[in-house]
Amino acid sequence: MRSALCALGAAAALVLLPAGHARAEGQEPDRDFTIQDTRVTESSGLAASRAHPGIYWTHNDQDAPLIYGIDSRTGETVATLTMKGVGTPRDMEAIAVGPDGDIYVGDIGDNLDGSWDHVWIYRFPEPKALGDRTVTAAQYDVKYADGPRNAEALMVHPKTGRVYIASKNEDGGGLYAGPERLTPSGTNVFRRVDEVPWVTDGAFSPDGDRLVLRGYFSAREYAWKDGRLGDDGTSVSAPFQGQAESVTYTADGSALMFGSEGRGSRVVRVDRPGAQPPSDKPTEAPGGAPKSPSASAAEGGQGSATTGFLVLAGATVLVLGVKRLLRRG
Repeated sequence: MRSALCALGAAAALVLLPAGHARAEGQEPDRDFTIQDTRVTESSGLAASRAHPGIYWTHNDQDAPLIYGIDSRTGETVATLTMKGVGTPRDMEAIAVGPDGDIYVGDIGDNLDGSWDHVWIYRFPEPKALGDRTVTAAQYDVKYADGPRNAEALMVHPKTGRVYIASKNEDGGGLYAGPERLTPSGTNVFRRVDEVPWVTDGAFSPDGDRLVLRGYFSAREYAWKDGRLGDDGTSVSAPFQGQAESVTYTADGSALMFGSEGRGSRVVRVDRPGAQPPSDKPTEAPGGAPKSPSASAAEGGQGSATTGFLVLAGATVLVLGVKRLLRRG
């Protein structure tokens, strides 16, 4: 089913990307970029580095214990981390950086919704220097208080350090809070604290006041109050992507970065309303005309009437295809 879904998503992406969307590569950090590493074929999580500006951590949705550091200036891999001290991952779906400077990886996928009575979280310090290295990771057993769940979103609050997981379900999922501190001995029970829509990834803003949750076709940003969603959320102009799997805030909180699975996948920046982008330097549009970063971001979510029609048509095809594939699965 995964290969069929990716193929369908890729076909839709050809329709949905408006002309002139690409920006010049290698100019500034935290802008749109394309992952160049051919090993990264199923980028399933995304997290902005705290120690290395402009670097984003990602991983494949597979059983290799590898984490890749991608430079948003070039799209090139500048670090490959091999986790040791953990078992063979089953379905790594999410990644986040905590306030302690540790990287958290969620091996939390369960496509059969209950085939595994527990899932895992891996944790290790973010390296101080970039490069290829082996890192020793702690492994935490995780269970849900109300039974097994499929999940693709793991978030670490940037102030409290508490870990949250959002389950994935066609009819809506749940937001689960972990214990105040994870323990490597025994089981960490996650308890349902709120309801969420279909979620493929999520992230807290750097100040901890907002939580963004994305699905295949949309994203919403919620106020975060007292360990729960504080409102019904505000719609975010998430780009349409082949298989929309990841989202994170930039380290300065000025924008959201949206990622997708697939070889040579594109990570797209969407500025947050009212937030100051890292630079006001215009980027050059095709044909030599200068274009501001905000205008470029708007092209990804707005567009002409023709583009809007194509977006709507492509999204409809994609929704129907996904539902059909899910029924087969």
